[in-house]
Amino acid sequence: METPNLPVIRALRPAWNKGRIVGQKRPLKPKHVWAIRIRLELAENHRDLALFNMAIDSKLRGCDLVKMKVVDVMASGQIKERASVLQSKTQKPVRFEISEGTRASVEKWMNDELMVGSEYLWPGRFHERLHISTRQYARIVRDWVMSIGLEASAYGTHSVRRTKVTQIYKKTGNLGAVQLLLGHTKMDSTVRYLGVELEDALAIAEAIEIKTNGPFVRTAQTGRSATGQHAAVAARISDIRCKRSVRTSLTDTSGTKRVLTLASPVAAFNQAAQDWFISHQSANV
Repeated sequence: METPNLPVIRALRPAWNKGRIVGQKRPLKPKHVWAIRIRLELAENHRDLALFNMAIDSKLRGCDLVKMKVVDVMASGQIKERASVLQSKTQKPVRFEISEGTRASVEKWMNDELMVGSEYLWPGRFHERLHISTRQYARIVRDWVMSIGLEASAYGTHSVRRTKVTQIYKKTGNLGAVQLLLGHTKMDSTVRYLGVELEDALAIAEAIEIKTNGPFVRTAQTGRSATGQHAAVAARISDIRCKRSVRTSLTDTSGTKRVLTLASPVAAFNQAAQDWFISHQSANV
């Protein structure tokens, strides 16, 4: 008697992202970096302190960070000031700086007995694993985040990677430098990775004040306001995508149209609005 082939019945599993915060992870703030370093120094955890400092300075992906070798950061018995690592995703090298504090923590970790005879900078606990895994690195990052009272689901390994480049972009606005530091091949990838468009949109939205008689845009010089309908016609951002430069079209009260090339969309919006207000006030005098 033949046995019929019955379909395989599998138990239903809950969704992997149920109850979790998914999407882009937040970068660590300077106060978070300081708090984690202090805790690791007080605990005398030389490996984690060196790993954390190197992750901040190198801005590498987790898969490249865990595979770092001793020869990548050491030459002639001294820690290099600059290093280069071949990225596994793009197969292209990326250079990064090693700060003085990171060099001191790595040198202290190199003198540890666990590093004797190790080829890799972060050796594994078992002989079959030459270095720590990316999953183990993710658990270490989670412990760092939870030790300072942050929500573990909102931060991850990319939070450490984005920490330094986020501060660089906020202070300089240079996306080209950030692209080189992250090792991205396209500028669009850097824009999406940093969430630049969202941050600039929020900055523009904060400059808009809603009142009973219509939306107002308030200037810093005169302190006066103009209706949002006129501002929307006069100052229009033609391309708000964050690239090396932004082209902004401006139309004054006389109908003359000018094209400005500025460094960032926020500066383009502020400059266009400010020029229009000056020309509008001079025309009304």
